[in-house]
Amino acid sequence: MPVIAVANPKGGAGKSTTTLVLSTILAKQNASVTVLDCDPNRPLVSWRRGASQSSVEIIGDTTESNILTQLDAYRARSQFVFVDLEGTASRLTSRALSRAQLVIIPIQASVVDAEQAARAIQLVREEEESFSRKIPFRIAFTRTSPQIASRLEKAIISELNEGHIPTFRTHLNERAAFKAMFFYKLALHELDPSEVNGVTQALDNAARFTEELVDHIASRKEAA
Repeated sequence: MPVIAVANPKGGAGKSTTTLVLSTILAKQNASVTVLDCDPNRPLVSWRRGASQSSVEIIGDTTESNILTQLDAYRARSQFVFVDLEGTASRLTSRALSRAQLVIIPIQASVVDAEQAARAIQLVREEEESFSRKIPFRIAFTRTSPQIASRLEKAIISELNEGHIPTFRTHLNERAAFKAMFFYKLALHELDPSEVNGVTQALDNAARFTEELVDHIASRKEAA
């Protein structure tokens, strides 16, 4: 089953949010999902200690020594395995990429994030050379306006398109509900709309983003 790595050298790009949104939506759709939380701050491990009834399995003891063993074990029994990677390039990151069927690179619509995304892409390409295989990747925009794209966002998207850099069509918008998942330690569908603004809109956004991921993985399987 697919291993999906979520990577960006820049902190705050939305790696953990992207991972949590995708994994909990897939679990809500009755998929078996395991997440390796490799962020030094362990935000997903902390989330799992909350009251959420989501079936997502969060693993927090992953190291460079055991990551390959864990990935091989969990992908054998889970339909989706996500790896929320640490911010910097490391042996652990390298080993995770060696097993990945897809690398998601979350970025915000900023020059700094775009530059760091380029570093992440370069890292993926270096790993491709090391392991003599293609490692598919896609850019995912996070915290964008749900109403209208900024000029900078349009400019960055245009540059990515010109460079033939694959991106998700669906962005994870700036929504209070995405942040509230970590505050309340709940999945989106478990949040109380009377306490958190925009839960319905966030659910719709997350479902479309997840659907695009599933369609992409399915198309790659068919192509193979």
